[in-house]
Amino acid sequence: MKEFRKKYVKDYLAEIKGLLTSRETDLIEKIDMLADIFNSVRKNKNTVYLMGNGGSAATASHVAIDFAKCTISEGRPRFKVIALTDSIPSLLAWANDASFEDIFIEQLKNLMEPGDVVIGISGSGNSMNVIKAIEYANGAGGITVGLSGYDGGQLLRSAQVNIHIPVNDMQKAEDIHVIVLHLLACLLRDEK
Repeated sequence: MKEFRKKYVKDYLAEIKGLLTSRETDLIEKIDMLADIFNSVRKNKNTVYLMGNGGSAATASHVAIDFAKCTISEGRPRFKVIALTDSIPSLLAWANDASFEDIFIEQLKNLMEPGDVVIGISGSGNSMNVIKAIEYANGAGGITVGLSGYDGGQLLRSAQVNIHIPVNDMQKAEDIHVIVLHLLACLLRDEK
């Protein structure tokens, strides 16, 4: 392996390890809070909604199936989970007829009930379509969760529970968002 590549890989992995270590106490606390929230949602048959743009949209879709399928545990209700990113016709209709900023909020207006969880994923924390949906959910009795990077942006100030990864690198923030959401799904599956 070329020295540049070897150093690059080692440095990338070292930064991920460092971010996880530096955020460990906060992550333990937040995942504990989220486990309580999700167990209540499961018991009360509420719904979990996920959303994001770009790579965060892919994370929302990916994790939706993890929460819906990988958390199945005998004797416990299954999670009802919807990735608001997954209906291309719905997204395009709202983007075309209203605005791109309304693609998630308008779906929530049709679907969300009090007690539902709305998870917004935004590396920058400033995706207005995510922010508008989170603020709507806050006002409509939802429980809101934000996952952000960089300085957390407006999402850090809007969501009720925040997983903030303070790194100025979109890919590294997204890496840790996936790790955290996978960890939560595994915990919800394995906890008795």
